[in-house]
Amino acid sequence: MITKVETVPIKLNEDYCGNCKICYSVCPFDAISLDTNNGGLNIDIEKCQVCGICNSACPTSAIEVAYYDYKSLIDYVENQKKVLKTRDLVVMCRGTSPLSCEILELLKEQNVSEFISLRLPCVGRLPVEFYFKAFTIGINKIIVVQCEEDFCRFVKGSEINLHRILGSQVLLEQFGYRSDRLTIIKSSQKAEYDNDKCVGCDNCEYICPYDAIEVQSLATPQINLEACNGCGICALVCPHLAIQLKGFEYESISQAIHKYKPELKRLKEKGVSPVILVFCCRWAEFSALDNVMDGLVKDNAVLMEIPCFSALDPCQIFEALNTGFDGVMAIVCSEEDCKHNEGRDTAERNIQALKRALRNLNLADRFKVCINSPRYMGDFDSKLKSFVSKISSLPEIDRG
Repeated sequence: MITKVETVPIKLNEDYCGNCKICYSVCPFDAISLDTNNGGLNIDIEKCQVCGICNSACPTSAIEVAYYDYKSLIDYVENQKKVLKTRDLVVMCRGTSPLSCEILELLKEQNVSEFISLRLPCVGRLPVEFYFKAFTIGINKIIVVQCEEDFCRFVKGSEINLHRILGSQVLLEQFGYRSDRLTIIKSSQKAEYDNDKCVGCDNCEYICPYDAIEVQSLATPQINLEACNGCGICALVCPHLAIQLKGFEYESISQAIHKYKPELKRLKEKGVSPVILVFCCRWAEFSALDNVMDGLVKDNAVLMEIPCFSALDPCQIFEALNTGFDGVMAIVCSEEDCKHNEGRDTAERNIQALKRALRNLNLADRFKVCINSPRYMGDFDSKLKSFVSKISSLPEIDRG
């Protein structure tokens, strides 16, 4: 269950609202409704996905958003420009870029190698003013890497941002600037095959909830990229790791887990215990995932991003516990909030099987799945603190 807390991340300031109803028309989740009594607007926080599209569309700044507000984003860009000594900015959606932000292949044609990276849940939350303000503070070129419209996890975000970019390019030309100072690249993470590893078991075709994998006679199955949703379930069931989601390959996550082994030993010697590994769906939490590259998000917690609950590999839970972590948490979206829509039943079955295996090894208390949502600020920290407290009361794992 999601623990409801007082602080909400989005509010309507009625003193500024001009009742233009633009926010009402653009909300992808019907979270903004008309008040039939006074003609005003209401925000239903239970439906809200905190995509920020309403905030970026409001002409009077009447909608206040806690995550990635205009000022904090500009301040971040200005600070990074000074630190990195570069004037190129790459804005990317979490749905288009792996957690390591390794998108250089997409940037080859843009002649960009060093840049400020700004990774957001959805680029649809950026108002037009952001791009022009970035130019005025010294940014030379902005490249926006966004999801293809049909794969936007916030439904309208990619489409809305595309229109904003195209309109901004026209304005740039009218002011005498090259329109390619602001460029858009469409991309979406898709499953990829390693033909040399595939043995033709067809597990991937059977499990794919989007019918995106087509079996070929005496050949590697073919991925229908127009149907692939990038959920990662196919990679989870491949016995030879022949199909992977770029940026979330089994080997790369496994290596990331094992690289903490020396650090875990050092922390234990310093008396820091327990140390928790948190697998977090990239849509289930915003703030903590902004620091994912720094590893330790708290003194005793390491955060790793996963594309979806359905891509959580039970083998890596065991791997984490064997490496030296004292407990493992999975932070995931609720079924209603899941951005991939399909495959939830597969994830649930995997977790049930995992829990049975953990019970047999007397490790059941070391793993917990928590449903979380960015709409409840501070909920992630509360759940993590509670789990750490629970693990603290358990005896050390006997790893032989």
